[in-house]
Amino acid sequence: MLSHVMVGTNDIEKSKRFYDAVLGVLGAGEAVRNIAASGHARLFYRHDGSTFCVSEPIDGGAATHANGGTIGFKCSSPEQVQQFHDVAVAHGGTSIENPPGLREGASGSLYLGYVRDPDGNKLCALYRPK
Repeated sequence: MLSHVMVGTNDIEKSKRFYDAVLGVLGAGEAVRNIAASGHARLFYRHDGSTFCVSEPIDGGAATHANGGTIGFKCSSPEQVQQFHDVAVAHGGTSIENPPGLREGASGSLYLGYVRDPDGNKLCALYRPK
């Protein structure tokens, strides 16, 4: 259903260091850097049929995060959720909500870890136990 997800950044180099490390946990390589026709820098991470993008705002305004928005990344194990979380924190992210762990709910069991990237975007690492 989705083609891609794009978030804004106020510091493209800081975001590159953060996302190169964090998305590397999931198997994505370094970003492909692109300069838009407007002159703004963008980063494209492609992996397993998905694209995640980071861009300087083309309108010239400050990048802000979505209040209530979350971007979820599928992980292959609880250990990968923990690694995603730990690498994010080690590269300028902030741990939020409860520590990574198993959550039971109406939709079943989920192993979750939440962080905010250096620009405040909320990220979730998610593994669905079988």
